[in-house]
Amino acid sequence: MRRLEPGLKAGRLDAADYFENFSDLHPRLDDHEALVASDRCYFCYDAPCMTACPTSIDIPLFIRQISTGNPTGSAKTIFDQNILGGMCARVCPTETLCEEACVRNTAEERPVEIGRLQRYATDIAIEQGRQFYTPAAATDKSVAVVGAGPAGLACAHRLALHGHRVTIYDHREKAGGLNEYGIATYKTTNDFAQKEVDYILSLGNIDVLDGQMLGRDFTLADLQTKHDAVFLGTGLGNVNSLNIPGANINGMMDAVEFIANLREATDKADVPVGRDVVVIGGGMTAIDAAVQAKLLGAENVTICYRRGKEHMNASTFEQDLAASKGVNIRHWLQPKEVAHHNGHVSMITLEYTHVEDGVMKGTGHKTEIKADQILVAIGQKLDALGVEQVQIQGGKIAIDTEGRTSLPGVWAGGDCAFGGQDLTVSAVAMGRDAAESINRSLAVQSAGASAVA
Repeated sequence: MRRLEPGLKAGRLDAADYFENFSDLHPRLDDHEALVASDRCYFCYDAPCMTACPTSIDIPLFIRQISTGNPTGSAKTIFDQNILGGMCARVCPTETLCEEACVRNTAEERPVEIGRLQRYATDIAIEQGRQFYTPAAATDKSVAVVGAGPAGLACAHRLALHGHRVTIYDHREKAGGLNEYGIATYKTTNDFAQKEVDYILSLGNIDVLDGQMLGRDFTLADLQTKHDAVFLGTGLGNVNSLNIPGANINGMMDAVEFIANLREATDKADVPVGRDVVVIGGGMTAIDAAVQAKLLGAENVTICYRRGKEHMNASTFEQDLAASKGVNIRHWLQPKEVAHHNGHVSMITLEYTHVEDGVMKGTGHKTEIKADQILVAIGQKLDALGVEQVQIQGGKIAIDTEGRTSLPGVWAGGDCAFGGQDLTVSAVAMGRDAAESINRSLAVQSAGASAVA
């Protein structure tokens, strides 16, 4: 069987297996299921789920609207706070945000399915093409948004709503950022990321220039000359590397690249995967990469993380999902060396770790795991190309409470900015709030110009 062959192989499974493996993780609720799920909500006046939502969606209101048969009204309530509510319903760790705060947990240990209800409403609105918003009267102001990810799209939409002309500059071929390139395929099926982008752009006042990279094709100074304000939503363009012997051998791959290749593949059978796959890391990217390696037909997939289960950035739900798919998660292991055979990965040596006086240290004891593919998911970092003029804090762009950087007229938000949660919903909130700050600043500029005139 091809599934059992060693080495990197494409087409390990039958077509039917690929279709089943990469189908929707949580299919949308039907009308009856949505009514039943919404009926469980207490519609709390002082709802803790709202406080737990980074975008402060009025969750009791949108659920009540579903319960009264008004899903499009529900969608508007969601979009008023989070224009990317459809994607957030799919990919955000609702189990540790709004749903963890749900009061139903106290009595029943099972929250209202807020995420799935949010998806139900937003999907209906997008499928019906229900455009709820009309831009304000056109202003004479122009804003540059660098990056077409969640932060950039949220910022652009809110600015366009205020009547400003927005140009999005993005280095990829398609808009969407990590929503398009970095999310597990089984979480966002049927090209939903692009459907959501199209829905946002349908507002008008927004132009997208693809294949345009900051620091390569233009500078911040160029943007400041052409536009009245600039928003940086570039994300984290670089990845951390393993600094161990053998880290550059064939068969080593960045997990983000692995996920992107799979998402952009026309046919999942064309994506090669190892028989014995090792994933290094403990976050959501590590889980997504490991699960998808298993779904592609890998026989053995092992996640190795240098600390304990309780320290993993991946939620308990995601860890349990990986385990349910047959992924083995091993803790307290750090990579030390990669062995090869004929120039290709064959094994990885890891050292057991422990915490001593609050510091993680190696024990000196080692183990080996057979591998013909190693996926590295140990975090991403800011690509400083083009942003040398702004202040950096903690490896990210420093911003104030309104998203303003140290450079006048330049704001930032999302993963590239210090203080976010590295979540889609957090990026949306930062982009939206920065847009409001930019709008206030542009209004002051206009008032000042009128006074001078």
